[in-house]
Amino acid sequence: MSKPVAIVGQIILYGAFAVFIGYFATFPRYRQIPDDAALIKLSMSHLGDRECRKRTAEELEKMPPNMRAPLECPRERSDIKLEVDLDGEKLFSTMMHPTGLSKDGVSTVYKRFELKAGSYRLSVRMNDNLIKPGFNYVKEEQVTLKPGQVLVIDFNPDKGGLFFRQ
Repeated sequence: MSKPVAIVGQIILYGAFAVFIGYFATFPRYRQIPDDAALIKLSMSHLGDRECRKRTAEELEKMPPNMRAPLECPRERSDIKLEVDLDGEKLFSTMMHPTGLSKDGVSTVYKRFELKAGSYRLSVRMNDNLIKPGFNYVKEEQVTLKPGQVLVIDFNPDKGGLFFRQ
């Protein structure tokens, strides 16, 4: 007689547990960003340039013939300067440092910017060799962001450098 009571008890408990899980799987609703907002994600990994210098003729003369490389390039990579402007105002600015014990690894940045949906002038500038002044990569574009839309700022040298992906 206790067997049917135990089975009915298990069915009730399992049913209550399923209802509990089902409710919290759908409520409360999770929203990553508000309904009227859009998101810009800056996600970038890049190797900074090497800061090479040209050897002088006197330096090359003093070296053995088989070691006379015209450029001296250290193992370390350059820091990377990155700036993001939105409608002419600075949104973000950083100096990305190379990783690794010898500072020869990739420099990485990840940043999220939540803003109202609408049209904006987006400008991104990057310099991956700080010996050279200015910015060697620049991308500027008028972007229109819809509510809930995510725009990604990334870097790929094979695609011409900086690019925006919606």
